[in-house]
Amino acid sequence: MAGYTDEELLKICRNAETANYGFNLLVRKYQERAYWLIRRIVIRHEDADDAVQETFVKVWKNLDTFKGNSKLYTWIYRIATNEALALLKSRKRKFLLPILDYENQLAQNLRDDSFFDGDEIQLKLQKAILSLPTKQRLVFNMKYYEEMKYKDMSVVLGTSEGALKASYHIAVKKIEEFVLRD
Repeated sequence: MAGYTDEELLKICRNAETANYGFNLLVRKYQERAYWLIRRIVIRHEDADDAVQETFVKVWKNLDTFKGNSKLYTWIYRIATNEALALLKSRKRKFLLPILDYENQLAQNLRDDSFFDGDEIQLKLQKAILSLPTKQRLVFNMKYYEEMKYKDMSVVLGTSEGALKASYHIAVKKIEEFVLRD
């Protein structure tokens, strides 16, 4: 897994005799990163698991279309981000709530989540992040938690690097204001 480059993994995945083995390696290499990217968007562990599974189903189905114009992980992140956002939209429709109300509900349920192991400061940070508009939240999570470069974020989100830098700066200011409010 760690010994294979993305190019080697793709070669193994695209060989009919080793495709399943290669895809298993690819999933093991990127599953945890995809999970945490998605989890920070959808919050609930169960929802993140569902979205990760859907992400890798789409990766498997579309692996032949990956041309290598971007890094493999940015392509997977784009699929994962889209799956997470689609899940949020479906939850909003299911509960007939505006997306902001659903995100407020997630923030309130965060403390009761048995998979959340943060302290009060971490809880407050997560609530602050949830208060951000979706795009700013995505940019903040990718930069702060994933330490993703703006160039890679640009590929994942389809936005210019300058716009992403501005979104991150605004997100940080809003989070600071939220945390200092109480």
